[in-house]
This record gives sequence, C-alpha cells and structure tokens, in this order.
Amino acid sequence: MLTVTDLSVSYGAISALGGISFTIRPGSIATLIGANGAGKTTTLRTISGLLRAKSGRVTFGGADITKLPPHQIVARGLCHVPEGRMIFSNLTVDENLAMGAYLQKDKERIARDRDYVFSVFPRLKERLAQQAGTLSGGEQQMLAIGRALMGGPKLLMLDEPSLGLAPKLISTIFEKIVEINRSHGITILLVEQNANLALEISHDAFVLETGRLVMQGKSPELRANPELKAAYLGG
Repeated sequence: MLTVTDLSVSYGAISALGGISFTIRPGSIATLIGANGAGKTTTLRTISGLLRAKSGRVTFGGADITKLPPHQIVARGLCHVPEGRMIFSNLTVDENLAMGAYLQKDKERIARDRDYVFSVFPRLKERLAQQAGTLSGGEQQMLAIGRALMGGPKLLMLDEPSLGLAPKLISTIFEKIVEINRSHGITILLVEQNANLALEISHDAFVLETGRLVMQGKSPELRANPELKAAYLGG
C-alpha cells in the first residue's frame, strides 16, 4: 500500500529524518511511535506532500508520489488528518465535510460517503448546521476524521488523534479508528503519543528516535519488548 524508502528531510541545516524506510501493508493499522521531536509529524507531512523530501522515495499503490503536490496525493486516495485537527472553525460542520469532498465529482459517491461518516460519527449529523469552532474537542476530532473520510481514502494518516482529549473521548476515538479499518478496509497510519494505546489497536509498529528508525515489527511483539517498555510504555 505504502512504501517509504531511504527518506531524508531537513529543515535548513537541521536533519529531521535521516534515511528511514518502512512498508505499510494493505488493510492494516500501523503506528509510528517515538518521543517529541523524533520526526513522526515530519514523516506524515512528507508523505502527504506538505514537506519536500531531501532524498528518498515514497511509493503509494505502486506509484512514486514523492514529488507530487498534496492535492494530487489526496486524489489518489491518501488523506491526512493533521495534528491539532485543523478544521475550518468559521465554517459549519456541513461545510467542513463538503470541503473534504472537494475533489470528488460523483454526487452519488459523495452522498454515500456522507452516510458512512454519519454511521461512524452520528453526532456530526446532529451538529450539521453548527459552526465547527464551537464544537467540543472530541467533536472537532470526529469532524477532522469525517472530513478526511469524505475524500474517499484508501489510506488514512492520523497525527495525534488523542491530543487534548479526555480519557473517555480518547477511548471512543480509538474505537472508531478500529471500526473504520475493519468495516471499510481503510489502511491506517497512526502517529500517537499514547504508545500503549497505539500498540494495542495496531498490527505493525515503527519506532523513531531523532529521525531514525530504531525498531519495527508486529505490535504485540513490540509491546512485550523490555527495551521499548522501559522507554515508552512506563515499565
């Protein structure tokens, strides 16, 4: 589904990613974990075309997308829910969802996608006419994910979906992530500070440290790894 090969990214003279490589399997949930500043958000932003790679390659569905602009990457079915949600706060919930379908031309498909979003997040249907900026944090996260689903993703990248949410809402959001993966077969690449939770719902995991991939494998195996436990799982 997605292959990252020797990807390097720099901010001026500062190296943010130092030649990382990994593969995401179709239909899986994969998680990228690491401390703040490890390069997780940079990785997602580079895959989605928001940052330009210094070197290396990103392949999606067999095609090289490394130098494509973001809107062309979205059109191929790779959608990104950024850290901090980035909803259009002055627009209504309905208008935010419409923006997610901006590149879609098939009205029947748009209607089906809306129905699917409402089946996953019924609360959004109740809030359609409400200004997005007045929603609660949890509702805004639902809207950010719902907006991305309106783009018809084959692969959905989520950056810190639990950020700033109460524990009960975090549990709800993660249940929905699993539901999206299982019910619609959408592949998911998850960046999440809560490593325990991320490893609990994912199939594969990759560990970043200061821009380098230091560990990867099946999530249950990494959860049991003493070194990883000590560094990220509070034990």
